[in-house]
Amino acid sequence: MTTVVYFVRHGSHDRLGKVLCGRMPGVTLSEQGLAECEALARRLAREPIDAVYASPLERTVATGEPIAQALGLPLQLSENLLEVDYGDWTGARFEELDGRAEWRTWNEERASALPPGGESMAQVQMRVGRFINEAVQGHPDQRVVAVTHGDVIKAALMAGLSLSLNEHHRIEVSPGSLSVVVAGEWGLKVHSMNEVPA
Repeated sequence: MTTVVYFVRHGSHDRLGKVLCGRMPGVTLSEQGLAECEALARRLAREPIDAVYASPLERTVATGEPIAQALGLPLQLSENLLEVDYGDWTGARFEELDGRAEWRTWNEERASALPPGGESMAQVQMRVGRFINEAVQGHPDQRVVAVTHGDVIKAALMAGLSLSLNEHHRIEVSPGSLSVVVAGEWGLKVHSMNEVPA
């Protein structure tokens, strides 16, 4: 038995590339992000999806709602799909972080580094692994959508590819993109990465 998981990164927002939003409230999709969501909904409506899950943050719920509506399914929330907890860095501008030694360490040593007051990428990978395991148990031989965040998807893909978390920079996960993994009791394999529907 296998379960196919369609990992969706939320659509674009106006702070993208400027602010490390993390779990901060009030981050909503831009016009571009809304257009990306509609493209994702059209793309996924062609698939035989059985369930749609999302991280509880505003930007992922707003991305998941049109997908769930297009599929005629309820949107279910999962804490295991939450964005990385960046702790004290949450809400900081990237230009402020760039000069900090601990920020450089985080980006060079994701397998072991820890944001101040936050969680490690290893903890994130364990969380998304729990989601995948629950999907395998709850949706055998079915297909599910998981609307989440870039680093969460990277953690799942790196697990499937047996890559160190330090290699996170080698994988691109764009806003409004789709990456597909196939999971079973035997493990995890990556089917596709970073498809951006037109």
